[in-house]
Amino acid sequence: MHGFIKSLGALFAQLGLPDDEPSIHSFVEQHSPLSPEVRLSHAPWWSPAQAAFLREAIELDADWAVAADELDLLLR
Repeated sequence: MHGFIKSLGALFAQLGLPDDEPSIHSFVEQHSPLSPEVRLSHAPWWSPAQAAFLREAIELDADWAVAADELDLLLR
């Protein structure tokens, strides 16, 4: 991994979602718990573009991977 590690708020902004702390908390409450057998990028609430972004971020261990992993943990 190279570059800068992105924050959870930056990940939400990149996904086109409200990125303030109350909105992130609300999102996590609304979508938790995510079933253990469902990958984050396969969760039913993502648009195809959001799902593709998350899948690439995780698979390529991109700068966004840490924030995506953090979101995954929060949703479990």
